[in-house]
Amino acid sequence: MKPLVTALIDTHNHERYIEQAIVSVLEQGLSAEELEIVVVDDGSTDGTASIVEKFAPRVKHVRKKNGGQASAFNVGYRESRGEIVALLDGDDWWAKGKLKAVLETLEANPELGAASHGYFEYHEETGEKRARGLAGERVVNVATLEAVDEARTAWPYLLMGALTVRRKVLDWIMPIPEELVFMADSAIQVAAIVMGAVVLEEPLFYYRHHGANLWAVDPENRAKLRRRYEMADLVYERLTAMLLARGIARESVEGLIDPSWVEIRRLMLKEFGGSPLRTFQTEMKAFHGDVKNPGAGYRMFKYVFAGAPMLMLPPQMFYRLRDWYARANLGRLRSRVVGGASSCGEGRGYEHRKTGRASK
Repeated sequence: MKPLVTALIDTHNHERYIEQAIVSVLEQGLSAEELEIVVVDDGSTDGTASIVEKFAPRVKHVRKKNGGQASAFNVGYRESRGEIVALLDGDDWWAKGKLKAVLETLEANPELGAASHGYFEYHEETGEKRARGLAGERVVNVATLEAVDEARTAWPYLLMGALTVRRKVLDWIMPIPEELVFMADSAIQVAAIVMGAVVLEEPLFYYRHHGANLWAVDPENRAKLRRRYEMADLVYERLTAMLLARGIARESVEGLIDPSWVEIRRLMLKEFGGSPLRTFQTEMKAFHGDVKNPGAGYRMFKYVFAGAPMLMLPPQMFYRLRDWYARANLGRLRSRVVGGASSCGEGRGYEHRKTGRASK
């Protein structure tokens, strides 16, 4: 018989943490017939493999050559059999009762593709623990532009460890491009949003912050910081293409993806520079996302008066000028002259992964 649920754990060099992750799954109280546990080991070179193998045959250990998170998900998708798949990183762990809560939620909402919830943010260095979650239960989808805005605010709570999906969600989005060596969980998250997800307020897993997190990078480590920004830029580009190819309306895709994409590009340009054309493209993407049906005067201002320094100045100089413009609140003066938005805050764009809440 097929198991009801697959717990799919991806891991790489997690010898310090993987046992806690597996034990937290075993302690959910489901039998071997109900719960399949699949650990995809993405080429670990430490003692991870020997620890996982202690749990055989209860745990299926799938070893592969190191290829990154997307390749691990693609392998795990092929190796798992459950009609419901609950995701977990090998350095995090579930709270007791997590599976019961999400399974009851999915049973009560058969029309939805996924369930997720809040989490505890655990800082390994200090032992500090903070609960993170939405205020109240929320259902997210892309049925309307208002729903897209709501989904974007809920996106940070569809993390690995929190997110449980029906198999049809994976069938719809897989395979994930294997160039996404981290942040690949974003593809599963947006698929869950598109197919409808309920997000519970209760924190039901522990997200561990530690020095080896690929997303939570020390800002002084500029090489890793740049890699993080470049990967995020690539992820948002690929997500846009994947959703459009699957027939999701461009307006919905841009509303969901572009604010985070714009913020990442701005951070890259501010920190590492680039071409003025890239600045112009980034700011026009922000403009068209922020301002619907702008007046002719405001459009001229944006393309001519604001566009000229974008195309003439090095990106870092342009963004210093833009920050000064915002601090001086000159948008109010501009709005009196040409109309449009009341400030240069154009920039409902924001990075939905602030504080490192992302794939490891």
